[in-house]
Amino acid sequence: MFETFTLPFFQRGVWEILLLAVGAGLIGTWIVLRGLAFYAHAVGTATFPGLVLADGLGFAATIGAAGTGVLVALGVGLLSRRDGAGERTDSSTALVLVGALALGVLLASDVFRSASSVETLLFGSLLVIDGGDLVLAGVASAVVLGASVLLEPRWLVTGFDPSTAPALGARSPIPDIVLLGLVALVAVAVLSAVGALLATALIVVPAAATRLVCSRLRTWQVTTVLLVAVLGVAGLWLSVETDAPPGATIAVLSGAAFVLAALIRAARGRRRTRGGLAAAGAAAAVALVAGGCGDGSGGGGGDRVKVVATTTQIADIARSVGGEDLEVVQLLQPNSDPHDYEPRPSDLRRASDAELLLTSGDGLDSWAGDIAEQVGLGDQLVDLGAGRPVVLPAAEGDGTDPHWWHDPRNVEHAIDVLRKALDRVAPDRAAAFDAQAARYRQRVRALDAAIKACMARVPADERLLVSDHDAFGYLVERYDITFVGAVIPATTTQAQASAGELAALARTIKERDVRVVFPESALNPRLATAIARRTGAEVGGTLYADTLGPAGSAGETYIGSERANADALVRGFTSGRVGCSEEGS
Repeated sequence: MFETFTLPFFQRGVWEILLLAVGAGLIGTWIVLRGLAFYAHAVGTATFPGLVLADGLGFAATIGAAGTGVLVALGVGLLSRRDGAGERTDSSTALVLVGALALGVLLASDVFRSASSVETLLFGSLLVIDGGDLVLAGVASAVVLGASVLLEPRWLVTGFDPSTAPALGARSPIPDIVLLGLVALVAVAVLSAVGALLATALIVVPAAATRLVCSRLRTWQVTTVLLVAVLGVAGLWLSVETDAPPGATIAVLSGAAFVLAALIRAARGRRRTRGGLAAAGAAAAVALVAGGCGDGSGGGGGDRVKVVATTTQIADIARSVGGEDLEVVQLLQPNSDPHDYEPRPSDLRRASDAELLLTSGDGLDSWAGDIAEQVGLGDQLVDLGAGRPVVLPAAEGDGTDPHWWHDPRNVEHAIDVLRKALDRVAPDRAAAFDAQAARYRQRVRALDAAIKACMARVPADERLLVSDHDAFGYLVERYDITFVGAVIPATTTQAQASAGELAALARTIKERDVRVVFPESALNPRLATAIARRTGAEVGGTLYADTLGPAGSAGETYIGSERANADALVRGFTSGRVGCSEEGS
């Protein structure tokens, strides 16, 4: 149970929560007192365009979020001031929120093709806290504390009776604008903890819960600060013990705290004894602790070399090269999309005693860098895609295509990179690793030759590919296939296709007389199916793009997935007349 508290990444998360607790707790009481709950949620959500801009232009995400938060605070403050009534803050907030979300969607889908780092910030992760996050949390709490001391009388007067506030000396709109700005500041500070979409779990719900049982302002504020700290630490601990996302776990606990406070208030109102509630709370606490006391030890790998692999392809390559001498911990499961993966607590735990952390690179699994930093594997982070012999420009010019394994020549390079890394960390097993790498390299070369021979059976003008997203650049270049277009015209699945792009793709499919549209195993086939029906094309066999398939499927291994892709493509190109049955292994 208490072993969790010794984990470095857990300790950083606890410090983040404790630093945030003062600012989130204090500002939460003013949010509830002034009726700004909707604004607090909106200002966090409205950071979306700032996050997209930061991701697309390459500057710090917190700067983009902070800039957007300031603009939202000013916009709401000015619109509310113009209306002349504080109670109209909700309508002003709605106007600004709609505008911010619309701008964010346009930037994400049409300009930058937003990547996974935006989604991470929308949902947060206490597992990857760094020094900058801790500094921001401390600064935000200090600023909120100082402003509360200086402006509390003005906020109280305006909060209790806005109509008489000017007569009592509260004529300037600046204190209210400062309050809105502080809400935005705290919302930005909690991005790394629970994300923009769950910010209210720390800055609104705890204050709303304590308001039900506290009657004095100072008691309410202190209780809220303590509750934020308790909920945050307990949620982080529970997430590690249950391997759940920290932000969502904290949000659930916050909701439970509110329900419990409501029950206590109801019991007080009916003059019931609280023994039953206390007993229920104690029972729940005992059950929670008992759940965390289970055997958390995993199966050891004996004397094998332990490596952690991010994607399914990397893990399969590692198992093929390492054989029985290698224990491979695979983070991503079959049919899971690496672009939007959020590391779980178990990932950091399993990586903490690994010899190597293997990544695919080029932004596909950029979250692996956070894991390496948290568990001290920065020097043992091995990018199997780095330095590969074949490099393609991305379709949208935003880097390189990260799906390098669709050209087997790059996999041969990855085998050699992995072999050298294994020889370095386990020189006593170098001979075994070298022999297994040589055998696997021959299988990959045989795969390449088999696919090339099969594709040659299809006339070049019939090899027309339309896929779910632009993930097959290496494959089409290697095997002389014409790429017509993709439903999601970007190398990341985080992008979205606009209506105009879908219409243009449909016209191109008709003009080129494309016979088939190919869905992908890790994506919802709905759009691909709709495009096929709209254009009269068939829906082809499912392709393995970003991930391998589950055990027992044709794509459960790298070699199997590439053979399955080639077979599906050739059958689709030829309306089933030709298939790839060559043994490529």
